[in-house]
Formats: sequence, structure tokens, C-alpha cells
Amino acid sequence: MQPRNMSMSGVVDLAAVKAAGEAKAKAEQARVEAARQGGGAAVPPSALVIDVDEAGFERDILQRSAEVPVVIDFWAEWCEPCKQLGPLLERLAAEYNGRFLLAKIDVDANQMLMQQFGIQGIPAVFAVVAGQALPLFQGAAPEAQIRETLDQLIQVAEERFGLTGIAVDAAADPSASQAPAAPAAGPYDALLEAAVIALDSGDLAGAVQAYKNVLADDPGHPEAKLGLAQAELLRRVQDMDPQQVRKDAAEKPADVTAQIAAADLDLVGGHVEDAFGRLVEAARVTSGEDRNAARLRLLELFDVVGSDDPRVTKARGALARVLY
Repeated sequence: MQPRNMSMSGVVDLAAVKAAGEAKAKAEQARVEAARQGGGAAVPPSALVIDVDEAGFERDILQRSAEVPVVIDFWAEWCEPCKQLGPLLERLAAEYNGRFLLAKIDVDANQMLMQQFGIQGIPAVFAVVAGQALPLFQGAAPEAQIRETLDQLIQVAEERFGLTGIAVDAAADPSASQAPAAPAAGPYDALLEAAVIALDSGDLAGAVQAYKNVLADDPGHPEAKLGLAQAELLRRVQDMDPQQVRKDAAEKPADVTAQIAAADLDLVGGHVEDAFGRLVEAARVTSGEDRNAARLRLLELFDVVGSDDPRVTKARGALARVLY
């Protein structure tokens, strides 16, 4: 599955957030000052991941981008793909040990930043280097491709701007010396861990099987049900040609197979309401087996998003009105 944009060549104008020239000048000035003082102080590992809002954007992202590439994760609590991507990015931030800083922005609380970056769906990931923004990718992406993108980002930051990252002092993190005791292993922890490892490595078939192994013994296990729905969705879109799928869906509005494929792509890209609306409409204009196929896929996508999400409640009502 290819993310929407993994290019390092394009530079996004930050004028909507802050005049690009001013941002870069401030970033360069901060970098020179840090070098004059012998470099920035080492930070604890916990400081490699920060929450940023509109008020702190210039300080925490633009200014920090003078010394280290800042990767921005635009997310929201209701976004299920975000819940998979976020922890992966946090783990990679710790693993890269100061080569980049991860800034997390909640789009629900920071709508202006979302609009100014031109974000159409989440999760969306950008980077800021010396005051300039680079689009990295939008939607789900395998760990291997994310690593490749980060490696390219770090290379660009070093070659173009001389940024080599920030020093990390593990001893400065109180949690490093007082690691909490590991919780007792649950009956399915090994299988669930195997599923996560398979997902991270891009082995979607292995992840699906691991979740099914849990559900074979405990059909109502909530984590396994959610994980299976997400893994099966990712497996379905893995080999799709997005342009062809969109073309087919646009040209064949009554073709349930085309609409189902497009709905899967919608959801992976973070366009939850578009995915739900597409399938509700497919159920409305069809009948028999086609209508049932649209209904069943919609129920599967409900599992991906989560039954407590208000958009699921709204779509359930819309589906009920169409069916009954």
C-alpha cells in the first residue's frame, strides 16, 4: 500500500502559518546562537515527543526546527488509523534518539493549523526543517516506508541545513532509572503482541491470523475484534490502484463492488464520513445481494472506527432509514 505522498522534493509554503522567510530567518538565527553557546543541552527521552497547539506552534516547532527536524503528526481521538500510527511514530522517535522531534497536533483542538496546512484527511504527517515544511504522507503507511521517509528527511536536514539532531540524555529521564514493573501477562498477550509485530512489519496476513486466533477462543475480545477489522481493511487496500478505484466509483455509482472498494480507501485516508455516506447511498440505490453486501461492509467499517464514535451512530441511523 503506497502512502499518498512520500516525496522529499516538494516544499510547502508556510505563509499561512507564518511568513516563510521570517520563519527561516528566525530558525537560522536560533541555530547560530545555539552553536555559539556550544550546542543545545541534552534532553531526556521523554522530551522527544511533545504535544503542540496553535499558541506554541512558533516556539515548539518553527524555532526548534532550527536544531532538529520536527515531524508533525496531525491526529484526532476519533481517528482509528491515528491510534495505530501515533504509537509507531512515538516508538520511532525514541529509536532515532534525537535525530528528529515528534510534535503531535490534535486537529479538533487546532482547526486553524489543520486548515493552514491544507490537510484533507488524517492521519497526516509533515516535517518542518529550518522553518520550511515538507509533506511526508497522509493515511496509513507500513513501518518500512515510514522508516525510509524518516531516513530521507534526516539526510535532507543534514545536507541542506546542517541539522544533525539533538543530544539525548537517558539519565536525565526519571523514568529511565525507575522502570515500572512489567504487568502480569494476560492470556492473549503473546498473540496480540504477535499481531502488532506483524502489522509493524507489513505482514497483514499474519496479523489477521493472530487476531483470529484470539477470537477463536474469545469471540468477544474487544482488542482482537478491533485489530482484526483494521488489519483486514489494510489488507484489502494493500494492492489497490487508488486512481483506478476512484475512477470506477465515479463512473459506476450503482456498482456496489466499486463503491465498497472506494469506501475502504476513504476510511484508510481518514475520510470516515465519506466512507459511511458512500455505502449508505449504495444500499439506498441497490437491492438484494448488492444491498446486503453494502450493508455488511458498512458494519465492518463501523468496527474499524468503534461503536462509540458519534459518526458511527449517525451512519447507523442513516442505514436504518434506507433499509426500513
